[in-house]
Amino acid sequence: MFEKFTQDALIIWATIDPIGTLALFAALTAHLPTAERRRTAIKAIVYAALVLLGAIVIGQLLLNAMGIRLISFQLGGGIILFLFGLQMIFGSGAPPSRNDPEHDIAVFPLAIPATATPGAILAVILLTDNHVHSIAVQAVTALIMLAVLAITLLLLLLAGRIIKIIGLGGASILTRVMGMILASLSVELVMNALGIEKWLQTAVP
Repeated sequence: MFEKFTQDALIIWATIDPIGTLALFAALTAHLPTAERRRTAIKAIVYAALVLLGAIVIGQLLLNAMGIRLISFQLGGGIILFLFGLQMIFGSGAPPSRNDPEHDIAVFPLAIPATATPGAILAVILLTDNHVHSIAVQAVTALIMLAVLAITLLLLLLAGRIIKIIGLGGASILTRVMGMILASLSVELVMNALGIEKWLQTAVP
């Protein structure tokens, strides 16, 4: 059982990717004052926690009821991530308005899909399979997920020091770099969902 929980922790850490979330957060919140940046970090992690806990509790049941395969999350999330990556690369670099709730960066892209990534949603659903694991085991996996989110929040709260070091110009560059990384990651998600990567590995000698 210890081996299962260790594996769960590694998988959840890899799919949530706190370091990658930190880099994106630092780039997108460089223009915000310290207090607003702190609120944005807390909101993003709370939203991500609610999404992932919801996936653990009802995700599998909901998908089965709707006839949606789990891999569809990976494909759809990859497309969304790609579009946002392009916006970061070719956009004007102007931050979204904080007064417009439709552009709350704590929700998108920080909570979804940067923290509660399609991979993380898939992972927590699979790691808490109702047909395989007991309620107690699923609860421990949920606690592991919350612990990873707590570490992510701690890193986000320290992002202000990073912004002071790199400055607004560095943050603008970081935004473009993160856009390229997100676009590349989205391509990987789509290729994995469609099975293209495995096909290429078998087709190329």
